[in-house]
Amino acid sequence: MPEGDIVLRVARRLDAALAGEVLVRGELRWPNLGGEDLAGVAVVGHGTYGKHLLTRLGDGRTLHTHLRMEGRWRLVRTADLAAGASRADRSPQVRAVLASHRWACLGIDLGMMDLLRTRDENRLLAHLGPDVLAPDVDMAAAAERVLAEGARGIGEVLLDQTVVAGLGTIYMAESLWAHRVWPWRPAGTLGDTAADLVATARRLMLRSAQARTPTATGDARRTTNVHGRERQPCPRCGTPVARGEVGRAPTARVAYYCPSCQAAP
Repeated sequence: MPEGDIVLRVARRLDAALAGEVLVRGELRWPNLGGEDLAGVAVVGHGTYGKHLLTRLGDGRTLHTHLRMEGRWRLVRTADLAAGASRADRSPQVRAVLASHRWACLGIDLGMMDLLRTRDENRLLAHLGPDVLAPDVDMAAAAERVLAEGARGIGEVLLDQTVVAGLGTIYMAESLWAHRVWPWRPAGTLGDTAADLVATARRLMLRSAQARTPTATGDARRTTNVHGRERQPCPRCGTPVARGEVGRAPTARVAYYCPSCQAAP
């Protein structure tokens, strides 16, 4: 599942294509939204919260989408669709078509979609923890939420979007490795390290979000120390990287770590 850094990059790409433009096509191919036509509505811009994408419209509404596991946004020239040079918008995987006179943004295999009043965004997202990438994120409050999880393993806690929003398996693993923390250590025992973990995750994600990317597909190009590197040498000590699971079935997630650098306390 794309993490907050990728969603932020997608938002910026969609902004470059649609912000300030009036939609010439606005189709929502979603069960309860099929009757909505957004043609003629202006796009104010895009925002993010954790892994959630918010397309804010000039009529006071927001289109909320989530990529989930398979979702992506593809950009094609509107003229190519109109001339039949591209048939991308006819795919059954396309869930949304938002097109200005220049660019058409195709939401493919989106996992979530809502159309709501912009002033109700907070109600939609109220169940989430602080957005790690928000400019005004309260880092101390985020750390307190982590510590409040008590006996839960820190790897599982960092993936819980109701504790802090935006992290996935990549930044969970990389942040824990950076601070030599065992993924199953009880979150409540971390002390000041809880704030350090959140700060490191934010720094790594912002670095990724600022990287150049040619499309709004959600394709990540990252260099990792442990994530996805099972049996390869740890960059710090040379011990082969191990792989385990955090959380419980059916929502358990993979966790990569160094058995030496991140030994159990």
